[in-house]
Amino acid sequence: MREDSRKQFQEFHIDADWEGERLDRYLSDQIPDLTRSRIQKLIKEGAVLVNGAQPKASYALGVGDKIFLTLPEAQETAIVPEPIPLDILYEDEDILIVNKPKGMVVHPAAGHYSGTLVNAVMYHCGDSLSGINGVLRPGIVHRIDRDTTGSLIICKNDKSHQCIAEQLQIHSITRKYRAIVHGRLAEDGVIHASIGRHPQNRKEMAVNVPNGKDAVTHYHVLERFDQFTYVECQLETGRTHQIRVHMKSIGHPVLGDRVYGPSRCPFPNLEGQTLHAMTIGFRHPTTGDYLECEAPLPEYFEGLLQKLRA
Repeated sequence: MREDSRKQFQEFHIDADWEGERLDRYLSDQIPDLTRSRIQKLIKEGAVLVNGAQPKASYALGVGDKIFLTLPEAQETAIVPEPIPLDILYEDEDILIVNKPKGMVVHPAAGHYSGTLVNAVMYHCGDSLSGINGVLRPGIVHRIDRDTTGSLIICKNDKSHQCIAEQLQIHSITRKYRAIVHGRLAEDGVIHASIGRHPQNRKEMAVNVPNGKDAVTHYHVLERFDQFTYVECQLETGRTHQIRVHMKSIGHPVLGDRVYGPSRCPFPNLEGQTLHAMTIGFRHPTTGDYLECEAPLPEYFEGLLQKLRA
C-alpha cells in the first residue's frame, strides 16, 4: 500500500492470496477504520478504481490488479477538551503515561466524541500533543480496548511519537498484562498464531486466517482457581485484540469477554473483559534510558480475585 503525505490517496496491488476476493471485503480488511458500508459508498461514488476502471463492490479481484482509492478531505470534528480526571503514572516534557480506567474509549470515533481519553489529555496538555495521527487522535501512538484498563503512552510532540512508534514497530517495548481466564491452565506457554480480520464477522479478529499478521503471546500462570486461572501475558507483537483472541484459541478465553468468551458470564455484574495492561517499558525518546511504569490492578479486578480465593 502507498499513501501520499496527506493520506488522501491509497494504492493497493493484489497478489495470489487475495485472488477471487470481493473488492469491498478486501478494502474493509486493509482499512479497518472504514466500515464496509462506507467502502461500498465510496466505490459507488467513483472513489475507487481498479486498473483505471470504475468497478462494482462485488468485483472479484485478480492477481496483478491495481486498486486506487481516493478519500475525500476529512472534515475536522471539533474535539473539546474536557476536565476528566487522569490517573497519571509518569509525565515529563515528552510523554505522559496514564492508567486508563475501564469503560473509557481511547480516541473519538462515531458515537464517542466526548468522554474519551483524548478529551481528557487535551484538557491536561493543552496544545502539547503530537499531531501525527491527526486531529481525532492527538498524542495517541497506541491504544487498548474500551474495557481493558491500564498503562497507555501519550506523546506530547512528534519527535517522541516517532520514537515510540518505531519501538512498537520492532516490538522492543515491554508490555505485560494481567488477566483472569476461563479454565485451569496447567503450565506456562507461548501462543504463536497469526491474527487477522475474521472472514465472516469483520468486527472480530481470528487466528490463522488468510493475510493474518504474525503474533506471539507469552503467558505465565500466577494463580489457579477451581474454574479460572490468573495469568500474566507478555506481548511480543501488538495485534488488535491479541491476548483475547490468542487465549480463546487455546480454549481459555478471558473472563468477561463478551466477544470471544462464553455468551453467559458467571459474574453478571462484570462489565467487559478482566484484562489489565499492568507494565509498560520503553526507551525514553530524549534520554534514551529505559523507562518502565506499572499500573496497579483496578479495584474491580482485585475484588474479583478475592472472590475467587474465598
